[in-house]
Amino acid sequence: MQLHPAPFHHEVADGPETGVAHWLTTSDGVRLRMGHWRVAPQDGPETGTEKGSEKGTEKGTVLLFPGRTEYIEKYGRTAAAFAARGYAMLAMDWRGQGLADRLLPERATGHVGRFTDYQHDVAAMCDAAEALALPKPWFLLAHSMGGAIGLRALMSGLPVNAAAFSAPMWGILMSAVMRPTAWAMSWSSKKAGMGHVMTPGTRAETYVLAEAFEGNSLTHDRGMYEYMQAQMRLHPDLALGGPSLHWLHEALQDTLELSRKPAPEMPCVTFLGDQEKIVDPARIKARMAGWPGGELVMVDNGEHEVLMEVPAIREAIHDRCAALFDAHLTPRAGASLTA
Repeated sequence: MQLHPAPFHHEVADGPETGVAHWLTTSDGVRLRMGHWRVAPQDGPETGTEKGSEKGTEKGTVLLFPGRTEYIEKYGRTAAAFAARGYAMLAMDWRGQGLADRLLPERATGHVGRFTDYQHDVAAMCDAAEALALPKPWFLLAHSMGGAIGLRALMSGLPVNAAAFSAPMWGILMSAVMRPTAWAMSWSSKKAGMGHVMTPGTRAETYVLAEAFEGNSLTHDRGMYEYMQAQMRLHPDLALGGPSLHWLHEALQDTLELSRKPAPEMPCVTFLGDQEKIVDPARIKARMAGWPGGELVMVDNGEHEVLMEVPAIREAIHDRCAALFDAHLTPRAGASLTA
């Protein structure tokens, strides 16, 4: 695994000072950007007797799978929260977003060839984590689209000890009237050679700049919304607009296929805001109802981005994830990723 220094925007990430980014290339030739934060000695818990709780000791690494349109710097504050709980963090710019290779000439359009292509990104991420000797055990934290990528990766043997999901995209929320239209339009676009066209109703401008804080569907925390807006204004090269029709078809197909597979054998907690408007709550509830040992935590007054919600919600989620990870620090035998 060849790693090369990549740009990292510390001034907008607001994460631990240990943050660094690398370029890496997937097995199918796509260049990605990866960032990681180690636990500095001053970030560790002050006291404690459990494994990994001594000041500055790294208990393990959280593999952060971002959502669609997202990028490494957006999770700087999340990395700081987990560093304070003893965990390093590794995050990706998936293919087609952030500073990773964009897959269409129209840079603002989110696109992917096949949804399973993201598994090449996961494999590269794991190879890089090994090359960097990031502390084990590893744990998964996946948001939105990253939740679909993460679920498939778990089913393929992602070498983590436990998983946490934030509003995972195990289905896309749309009305009963719109769903068959979305399927038909996205499918026919492939046949007509129009799969690169942006999905109707979306725009090239990134959401947080196109929409005011009032009435947004991401968070109730104005400070966190302004944090995301500042990142987009200062570094517009990170921005992404709406998805292509081809991306939509791939996402619909992949989430439907995943819904028909049994849950993996993995300790798991999933967080879902009770005001979710982007992913399909019914699919999430059905999945968690059939996940042995899995727990669904409904977040009162939570929008889509519960990791970016008001401080009380964020802290409760960080604590709950850390408690799950702390309970599974003994390495699991036999886990290996098959991309």
